[in-house]
Order: sequence, then C-alpha cells, then structure tokens
Amino acid sequence: MLCHWRYVLDNLFGEVKSVSCLGATHVKRRIDEDGKPYVCTADDSAYATFELDKGVIAQFNSSWTVRVKRDDLLTLQVDGTKGSAVAGLRNCTAQHYNATPRQVWNPDIDSPIDFAAGWTTVPTNQVFDNGFKAQWELFLKHVVSEDIDFPYDLREGAKGVQLAELGIKSWEERHWVEIPELAK
Repeated sequence: MLCHWRYVLDNLFGEVKSVSCLGATHVKRRIDEDGKPYVCTADDSAYATFELDKGVIAQFNSSWTVRVKRDDLLTLQVDGTKGSAVAGLRNCTAQHYNATPRQVWNPDIDSPIDFAAGWTTVPTNQVFDNGFKAQWELFLKHVVSEDIDFPYDLREGAKGVQLAELGIKSWEERHWVEIPELAK
C-alpha cells in the first residue's frame, strides 16, 4: 500500500522525506479458490509513519484484516493546530479548534460530551465523477493529444515503488529510512 500512499501524501500534504514502517502477517492460514487451506507468506498489514516537507508527520495503517467501523471504507484524518478534518471517499467533516470541546478524562463515568456533535459536514458544492474513471480518461486524452499533460509518469510510479521498498527496509532493519530523490 505504500505505493499508493506516496502519491496521496506527495499531492495532498507534502513530499515524503523519510519512513518508519512495520509490516505483519496477521492471518497465517488462508483458503484458496478451491477451498483448500494454505500457509500465507505475504504480509497483510503495514503500519507506517512518514516525515514530510516542513515537518509534517503522517501515519497510515493499511490492513486487509480489519473490520470497518467508521464512516467509510477509507478515511483520512488530518489534524492541525487550528482544527481537524476527516475525509472519506464521498464525505468530509471538520472541526475548528474553537469548536473542540475540552476533554476531561474520568474513567469512573461515561463521558458527558457527545464528541461527534461538534463536527460540521463540509458542503458538497460539486459532484465528482469516479476518480479512477476521471484519471483513465485524462490518460487517454494525453495519449491521443500532445497538448494534454498527464502528471503521473514513469518517474511518479518509480517513487511509489521506491517508498514500498524502503518501507520494507525500515521494517526489516527496524529504523527510520531517508527517501533519496530520484534522478530526473
């Protein structure tokens, strides 16, 4: 999954500078297409922390072994000093710092605060087409016309593979790994 997180991070939050990653195989025995069990040798989860430009820190958990208990199959939570946002595949909510309730931890009672109530739904001002379809159409337009740029070239793909390989290195060696810039 680190290949995918590379372009998400680079294009939304800042260029990835280093990674610390831990992978795991949580489901050791699986069932094949014929219903026969086999011992799994592929990792099914990755837990990674990324250092980005300007000191931004991002943390992603990617796992095929979780059960969804959130608003969407994919959610991104972005926390900053002035507020937070949680974006899914179709919706986004936000909470400004000034609207954040003061949290008091008391393990002896249920919290009297409804934390979900303080979030505001970000209005949908535009209906977006399926992102995969839109990207495919942009690529096809690029193929038939020299006047249309396609930003996701071989170098961008190589950056994703690079991050995946360095994530595995971090996992195996148990330390942070710097991301060198690829040649142009």
